[in-house]
Amino acid sequence: MEFQRARRPEQVEQRRRAILDTACAMLRERPVAQISLRELSDRVGLAKSNVLRYFDSREAIFLEVLDRELGAWLDEVEESLGSLGPDGSVGGAEAVARVVAATLSGRPLLCELISGMAGVLERNIPVDFARVVKRRANEHQARLANLVRARVPVLGEAAAHHFATSVLVMTAGLWPHANPTDAVARVMRELGGPPAGELVREGLTEGLVNQLVGLVVRA
Repeated sequence: MEFQRARRPEQVEQRRRAILDTACAMLRERPVAQISLRELSDRVGLAKSNVLRYFDSREAIFLEVLDRELGAWLDEVEESLGSLGPDGSVGGAEAVARVVAATLSGRPLLCELISGMAGVLERNIPVDFARVVKRRANEHQARLANLVRARVPVLGEAAAHHFATSVLVMTAGLWPHANPTDAVARVMRELGGPPAGELVREGLTEGLVNQLVGLVVRA
């Protein structure tokens, strides 16, 4: 892919989209920690210095992808929860948690980025950009909390936000197990463990159900 220098706003946006789309494609091949800015630039067809005209750093690219993916996921969550009315029972909480877990585990690219957010992507960003990143993250977290609270109205605001935080923490902890080395995957099979992807799906479902049901009981 060859580009001439972008001069008009629409050309700049085209370059940014190309860079983000390429980053997404590479994330389907390997973990974010293994993707360098040079490799990404080569894949896009731009010099590294040119990529940095559109994004401040490698981390900024993947954090932008994360923001985009979180928004798309929450759109899906909102649509999937649309058929559920307000229900403060244990059964209602379980249904909501299962929707959250199913939609999230069905988005491996998003899970990969969440798992690398604190340990990789936020390690090399300046204060001004960190403010932007964390503000966006807080907005997504608040949206998830509000979606959950609308269906489980017995929850207080703090409890709903606690659940939203737990979603990210559980995903970050479980997702690396979905991508073991060949040696570890082999041993897991020998020990009769579930396939890695199933482990994450079941772990998220069980963990989030227990979390939300527990918060409802305490409420």
